[in-house]
Amino acid sequence: MMKKYIKSFLIYLDVERRRSKNTIASYERDLNRFYSFLDKDDIQIFQKTDILNFIEYLRNEGYTSSSISRYVSTIRSFCRYMIIDRLRTDDPSENLLSPKKWEKIPSALSVDDVFTILNTKLTNKFVERDINMLLILYSTGLRVSELVMLEIDKVDFLAGFVRVTGKGNKERIVPINTIVSNSLKKYISGLRNDLLKGQGAASKYLFLNNRGTPMTRIRFWQTIKEYGRKTGIVLSPHTFRHSFATHMLEGGADLRSIQKMLGHSDISTTQIYTKITSERLKTEYNKYHPRA
Repeated sequence: MMKKYIKSFLIYLDVERRRSKNTIASYERDLNRFYSFLDKDDIQIFQKTDILNFIEYLRNEGYTSSSISRYVSTIRSFCRYMIIDRLRTDDPSENLLSPKKWEKIPSALSVDDVFTILNTKLTNKFVERDINMLLILYSTGLRVSELVMLEIDKVDFLAGFVRVTGKGNKERIVPINTIVSNSLKKYISGLRNDLLKGQGAASKYLFLNNRGTPMTRIRFWQTIKEYGRKTGIVLSPHTFRHSFATHMLEGGADLRSIQKMLGHSDISTTQIYTKITSERLKTEYNKYHPRA
């Protein structure tokens, strides 16, 4: 069935799009390779995850980013044709990241670096708050904007999760472990309670400044930089989020679960972390293998 539609697509390229013979031959090779990889014949069955798996297969086979980009472009054109010809109503290639964008890899800390930072104590009265904020970032993968606006009643200590309002005002649930829960409880009953004293009103936000109002993104960014200077580790507001996703993937978590926890609307965005993990494996191999 799919072979039939590939032929129809090639005729469409020739008759309606006036593509050259070489271009059509290239499209045919790419689609036949994709068809062989899919091992399924129903054109309406393959989904975005199949395309992503095919891309990862090509990467593992040693294809360059430019070659993979050509495959992606071919599949995109084929998907658009299927919609035009009313073979499908959805586009599985929609919002698919170009492999060229994978070259810019987000920085991720090593596990040892994370523990170094979390065990570092700055000499100020807000250290308990700051460590808890860093701990939450690494344990949940929250964006900094989500962290500073996190409300105290969104933390469910009994069930072990936080409710996060992310981009597009979408709410998601992210688990927290016992270590995080116990540390937060101590902060809430201690430093947070002290920060509220004398303010004349309660606050719904979890992390507060010395005026009893929510921390700002800029102030927390400055805090992160202070920890970077203290430890000598290069940090940014997104470092802990990247580290969370990378370490989850290296630990065996599947992309779909990581996608939900990060609040990505499209799994293509989460796919970049497979690139990070591959690069880290290469680094470790080249560092330790005697014949590398």
